[in-house]
Amino acid sequence: MSTSLASPVRAMVRLGLIPQIVIGIVLGIVVASVWPEAAASLSLLGQVFISALKAVAPVLVFLLVMAAIANHRRGQPTHMRGVLLLYMVGTLCAALVAVIASFVFPTSLVIDAPQASGQPPGGIAEILRHLLLNVVDNPIHALMNANFVGILAWAIALGIMLRGAAETTLGVLNAFSEAVSNIVRLVIRFAPLGIFGLVAGTLADTGMTALLDYAHLLAVIVGCMLCVALVTNPLIVFLATRRNPYPLVFACLRGSAITAFFTRSSAANIPVNMALCERLELDADTYSISIPLGATINMAGAAITISVITLATAHTLGIGVDFASALLLCIVASLAACGVSGVAGGSLLLIPMAASLFGISNEVAMQVVAIGFVISVVQDATETALNSSTDVLFTAAACRAKH
Repeated sequence: MSTSLASPVRAMVRLGLIPQIVIGIVLGIVVASVWPEAAASLSLLGQVFISALKAVAPVLVFLLVMAAIANHRRGQPTHMRGVLLLYMVGTLCAALVAVIASFVFPTSLVIDAPQASGQPPGGIAEILRHLLLNVVDNPIHALMNANFVGILAWAIALGIMLRGAAETTLGVLNAFSEAVSNIVRLVIRFAPLGIFGLVAGTLADTGMTALLDYAHLLAVIVGCMLCVALVTNPLIVFLATRRNPYPLVFACLRGSAITAFFTRSSAANIPVNMALCERLELDADTYSISIPLGATINMAGAAITISVITLATAHTLGIGVDFASALLLCIVASLAACGVSGVAGGSLLLIPMAASLFGISNEVAMQVVAIGFVISVVQDATETALNSSTDVLFTAAACRAKH
């Protein structure tokens, strides 16, 4: 390699991960604008990156949780009660923000889209039943299908049973855990290259023209998510820690939200969040459980999507919704969002269930779901960014809470 070429490469390597990702985003936009044919081919880089993250995440969670519990000593705090409370409060507050925004900025839709394919869940009882069945899933099947509820259940059970194991056994378990963690660090080093491919491929494939017809709806959804990320969540963290929340908020947005936005997968972002928690020097006994659990049940972004699109549908049809009914929607959206990871199609296929609260037919609701898929390039990316970064934020807040 010539000296003229080696110098820029060395300078790039010396940059931090976040600046490298930003450079990858800019280059992806440039390539998609100048040479869209090549950009479409570059999407393979992004697909490989996401696949690598998804492949390593189940094994990482299984080993880390099992090792953390097996090595846990009685009396050592884990902060999990505080994390779960913050998850619940954060999701409910996000749904409330979405309802208020929908009343202040009512949205009308042109419902002439084709019906979306997919079978929505019949109700919250069905979602809870699905979650319960995931808990008792076969461990091999859970690992193969990235069923993190089942993975957590087996990891916790095995970890408890191994707490009295010999030191040599625990040493082997810790060695495997560290080996997988090192693989994760290696995969994350390729994040700038993967995100470059994702940006180039997405812009070349879809562009942004299809979003203009639903700009108002998208603006309300993204505006709510920004409000939660920059106002509501910091307020919750301040109440928990009694200190300035914004340094922690911005650290989580930089370290987690950027990669989650482009991967659009909470499961794929679990290794990224684990690495961020390690950099923040959080308790491994806490984040090894709270991060994969948050990827399943901490769904503030999904609660916003469900609430905004449901109320937009009601407004379009001229259905009057009082604030008491809207509060009921907050609760339903929050509970439904907790099970969104186990439903194919994500938060969008939960909209018919929420719409049924206002007597909206399934046929109409599924047409609205089709609109949701049109804007999902931005909506789903922003939703995942909020969900995933909040997992780390609330874990850190619980670990640093003032008692």
